[in-house]
Amino acid sequence: MSEKKRGFLGRLFGGKEVPEEQSDTETGAVETPLAETGDPSITDEKAVDVSMDVEPAGALNEPALPLEAETGPDLADDFARPQAPLGPEEILPTDLGAEAPEAAETDSAATEEASEPKPSWFQRLKKGLSRSSASLTEGIGSIFTKRKLDASMLEELEDILIQADLGVDTAMAITDRLSDGRYNKEISPEEVRAILSEEVEKVLAPVTEPLDLNTGKHPHVVLMVGVNGTGKTTTIGKLSQKLRTEGKTVMLAAGDTFRAAAVEQLKIWGERTGAEVVSRDTGADAAGLAFDAMKEAKDKAVDVLLIDTAGRLQNRAELMDELEKVIRVIKKHDPDAPHTVLLTLDATTGQNALNQVEIFGKVAGVTGLVMTKLDGTARGGILVAIAAKHGLPVHFIGVGEGVEDLEPFSAKDFADAIAGLA
Repeated sequence: MSEKKRGFLGRLFGGKEVPEEQSDTETGAVETPLAETGDPSITDEKAVDVSMDVEPAGALNEPALPLEAETGPDLADDFARPQAPLGPEEILPTDLGAEAPEAAETDSAATEEASEPKPSWFQRLKKGLSRSSASLTEGIGSIFTKRKLDASMLEELEDILIQADLGVDTAMAITDRLSDGRYNKEISPEEVRAILSEEVEKVLAPVTEPLDLNTGKHPHVVLMVGVNGTGKTTTIGKLSQKLRTEGKTVMLAAGDTFRAAAVEQLKIWGERTGAEVVSRDTGADAAGLAFDAMKEAKDKAVDVLLIDTAGRLQNRAELMDELEKVIRVIKKHDPDAPHTVLLTLDATTGQNALNQVEIFGKVAGVTGLVMTKLDGTARGGILVAIAAKHGLPVHFIGVGEGVEDLEPFSAKDFADAIAGLA
């Protein structure tokens, strides 16, 4: 470091003085002499340019002394001094070379992110169904580009629709509609996607039904069923949050006694949503827990009792027998209970979901569906095939992990999103 550079730091930290005569062109400002008392204060309020390469204070051997300088408003930004005197323990991080500008940039980025408008449900749904819609729109675009409609094009389209798990009936309805009066005529991919959306909406509209828990039953008992990994426990937590937001009192029953993680997960949801959780040790009898939960819910007059159950494969007879036992025990408290039986379906399972609806419908008397994980598959069309075959109400669909990513089902929104319409 040059002698002139050390001169400024010398005054600042008690070191050497710089020669009294300096050129303005070298420093960019006039430096004033030190006070006679030896106190390192600057007596003139003129700005001092320190934009030269200065070694960090921590790199000097001399200890930092108190700063008492008052500086002018045009002091260089990269070494700005506060207007009030500071003691040695009060030296700001920026004075010691801390990374304040990066922190400011982080705060700015966080502010910008917070100011961004939250995406609407349709935007989240469209993003969640992007894999399903992409496979359909790309296939449609490859077929209907500057070609006149013929039988081979309709066969290609039908194959694409079936591969997307929309179902044979829906696929045929779409191709029949396209063929009506359009042979030997050009048809744009956009027109095909519009017809796809309309036909899908026709199938889904009859099963679009909000979940109604205002039946006068106290408690209204909701039993959650489904195979492993479909998201039953998470769905219960999200429903609990929505119900609590509506002002309802909710109790959760951790009926998946085979999985300690499921019990702990439900307890966390209970704490988060302010819902009481009835649980037992891992391996406890699920039917006994359901019986106790029914009694507590009645005694405390809660509005809704949400009962979790262990995930079970639909082809395991002994597990399905146990589910029947849980339902029999619930009916000992209320012959009409469970009042709602929700089957959670994982969209990524594709055609296997059709079989699950059939088996759980026979054993547990499923009254409605919740389709989860639509954002993780290109086979979201399976919901259309299920609706066409079974006609069960679809109450909710999920396209993510957040509470806001489980929303009441809308046939039009789903149809537009899967067809890639805005």
